[in-house]
Amino acid sequence: MFSGAQVSLYPMSDDFVGVIFGAIGALDAWRDRLRIETDDISTLLVGPPEILFPAMRDLLLSAAGSGVHCVLSAAVSRGCPGEPDDPVCTPISDGPDGRPLGERIYAARAAVAGSGLTGQQVAAQFSLYPLGAGHHMDEIYGCIEFLKSSGVFDRSKNFCTKLSGDAGPVFATLSEAFTRFGAGAGHVALDVTVSANSPSAA
Repeated sequence: MFSGAQVSLYPMSDDFVGVIFGAIGALDAWRDRLRIETDDISTLLVGPPEILFPAMRDLLLSAAGSGVHCVLSAAVSRGCPGEPDDPVCTPISDGPDGRPLGERIYAARAAVAGSGLTGQQVAAQFSLYPLGAGHHMDEIYGCIEFLKSSGVFDRSKNFCTKLSGDAGPVFATLSEAFTRFGAGAGHVALDVTVSANSPSAA
């Protein structure tokens, strides 16, 4: 299975170059577990699905630590039939979670409850696309049930769900949504935007 993310970072600062390069440096701790490639549009992260969101969390935290308004945008995918398998993408767990939906919801809640706090408040909105699954709406509704009990659910919006809270549980919630829902052998995509230090925060 191939899993990865195309990630772009947008710091609202005159020193955007320094903020971006400093944040990319925060990914160094993940280079032994991820293939990381940066070009002029985005940074590609390829690796186990369980560590994509922790790496993105660290990227945003580094940029947001400057105090400026920062936005992270990412397209995340696992199981894309158009991508070759890559050994670096081998899941840390035994593989896609094939347990019944109720058990996966319970496990996702427990994982978020055990995530650490970072001290950085963020807001995120995302959409989950479980492709190629015969009962994809069951997976989406199961994910929504999990989100509403995650502790960081803000509200449903047109075409997406908004989360808000500390970056630790917010990124943990995104990770659980990505790894627990959708067919284990199917293609799952997630589109996400995360904002920190926004001047228009409600």
